[in-house]
Amino acid sequence: MNAPRMNTLDPVAEWHRILEDRDIAALASLLHDDAVFLSPVVHTPQRGKRLVMGYLGAAAEVLGNPSFRYVREIMGARDAMLEFETEIDGVQVNGIDLIRWDDAGRIIEFKVMVRPLKAIQAVHAKMGERLQAQGDREG
Repeated sequence: MNAPRMNTLDPVAEWHRILEDRDIAALASLLHDDAVFLSPVVHTPQRGKRLVMGYLGAAAEVLGNPSFRYVREIMGARDAMLEFETEIDGVQVNGIDLIRWDDAGRIIEFKVMVRPLKAIQAVHAKMGERLQAQGDREG
């Protein structure tokens, strides 16, 4: 007999809900305190819930326009690959979110990869603007 899973999130379903509802504050309960964000345009891993929330919030604003859609999901026991497509300033963006989580369903690692090069350049420029704006609001 399997023991019931108590207080365990379905991290992918919750991620989809957060994006759909634009409820970035809900990331606080989805992310592990020591979560790591790996960006296609930032050399070093971004560590800690606060930084990861900032990057994911900015990414949701930059990528989450009306053209954004997930086109494929590959699910594992504690990880998932979500392929997405969107358009930024006329540039077609194709990317993946690689997500890993712990036993409680809290995200411990979120890695984003983007192609082609023109898309990376567009994402880099827009993310820089968005993160600067976030910094200006917090500072």
